[in-house]
Amino acid sequence: MDTKIEASNFIEAEINKDIENNVYANGRVLTRFPPEPNGYLHIGHVKSICLNFGIGLKYHGATNIRFDDTNPSKENVEYVNSILNDVKWLGFQWTEPVHYASDYFPQLYEFACKLIRKGLAYVDDQTSEEIRKNRGDLEHPGIDSPYRNRSVEENMKLFEEMKAGKYPDGSKVLRAKIDMKSPNIVMRDPVIYRILRATHHRTGDTWCIYPLYDFAHPLSDALEGITHSICTVEFEERRPLYNWCLDNAFDGKEKPRQIEFARLNVTTMITSKRKLRRMVEEHVVSGWDDPRMPTISGLRRRGYTPESLRNFCEMIGVAKANSTVDVGMLEYCIREDLKDKAPRIMTVVDPIKVVLTNYPEDKTEYMTLENNPSDPAAGTREVPFGRNLFIEREDFMEHPVKKFFRMTPGKEVRLKGAYIVKCDEVIKDEQGEIKEIHCTVDFSSRSGTPGADRKVKGTLHWVAEKTAVDVECRLYDYLIPKDDVDDGRDFMEKINKNSLVVKHGKSEPAILNYTAGDRFQFLRKGYFILDPDTTEGKPVANLIVGLRDSWAKARQKAGK
Repeated sequence: MDTKIEASNFIEAEINKDIENNVYANGRVLTRFPPEPNGYLHIGHVKSICLNFGIGLKYHGATNIRFDDTNPSKENVEYVNSILNDVKWLGFQWTEPVHYASDYFPQLYEFACKLIRKGLAYVDDQTSEEIRKNRGDLEHPGIDSPYRNRSVEENMKLFEEMKAGKYPDGSKVLRAKIDMKSPNIVMRDPVIYRILRATHHRTGDTWCIYPLYDFAHPLSDALEGITHSICTVEFEERRPLYNWCLDNAFDGKEKPRQIEFARLNVTTMITSKRKLRRMVEEHVVSGWDDPRMPTISGLRRRGYTPESLRNFCEMIGVAKANSTVDVGMLEYCIREDLKDKAPRIMTVVDPIKVVLTNYPEDKTEYMTLENNPSDPAAGTREVPFGRNLFIEREDFMEHPVKKFFRMTPGKEVRLKGAYIVKCDEVIKDEQGEIKEIHCTVDFSSRSGTPGADRKVKGTLHWVAEKTAVDVECRLYDYLIPKDDVDDGRDFMEKINKNSLVVKHGKSEPAILNYTAGDRFQFLRKGYFILDPDTTEGKPVANLIVGLRDSWAKARQKAGK
């Protein structure tokens, strides 16, 4: 490349070194995002996607998507399609066509045969339990398999018979012949092929033996001409095996280089596919796209934007050491993204009725409210106002505590964009529950009229009863508490049973102008998105995030 690109992290610094040393012809850069199609992508994958595609773009290179589909018992087309949709939604485009490890099954089989002919692989008849036991541990070396010294001819014959389906599942495996005394347990003759009769989502029943990920992955990278195989830090101990496979099975001049980075962990979010699948299968959530799930499809349905997730990944940066990011930072990113572009709507999530006793019963006025105070170009709207209204239940307190500046008996508050009203009387039912709040209007206090600038401490949002639209408000909390610690309990025991609360709210008519997928701010409550469950005249709104930004306040305090 003619112009040197300034590195913004240690991975890019390594890429710059490779370019300077002409490791790859013409300084080319080809990265890849290699998901296994055995579940939906989650927040941790967002970082990998942004990193791999971002590097491809920055270095005027390209990025492949390759599905590492070597385990047909756990893979299906649903996961493939969801992953492709997620990457597109995040705003990235891969180099066509989509690649699959299964594209390379014939070549991978030949690579395995090559290792056998070189005396670097053998067929083992031990059970998986025996292999595990004989591998040893950090304090004890492994024990050689009794089948380790089979001849090349015998191994070739057995491996061909494995491919032909002569042996039952699990009865034999092909292992790399490396070093059973290696201090790196990964290098103690790892299994590289096993017998597995399961219909593959692409190759059907053509194969009954499948390569293991650690064997298929580096060689698939090499076959595609990948330059930099960027993966999370748990693969660091497997890098010697990655290189061993390339050095002993692949003859190409340019071989990919593995570089590891810290995986993304976020408080309150589970990023184990196994655990996520369990929550789906045990119906703790409604599916992979449940808005409480940390999956990309769940975050999308929750209302997060692609821009907010990309900005989040940019803020946390790229490091070598694993750490956990406070979910407050993610919430900050979506607030920052929506504050200037999300229109405002008045919606009372938990309504209580207010009657303006001195307001005419048959009168309707229209109050002018701005659609977004952060964006004057968004204009204004006319909101109907009448004698009977709804306010938030939490905005009234019959016996107020200190510094409660909302509606209380004998005190005045302003109704947003309308009048100052005074609470005169509380009407209760036979059980002592509040039924209605009766107030009187100061007609000289209408917002925007001369002399209406009299100040009161509280301003409340409201919805007129006559034109109110019923809206189902789904209030989401996180599945796992922020302060969760590993106390030995199963994670299912820690699931927040109140992670979803449904309220039947009342909204101004403007909500009917929006359709599923539209985002807005419910004034004074938070940012919401219309859920796909929305039908004509019956909006369903998911809480994206509340208005309180504790993370931004903490950051400001730390700065001071």
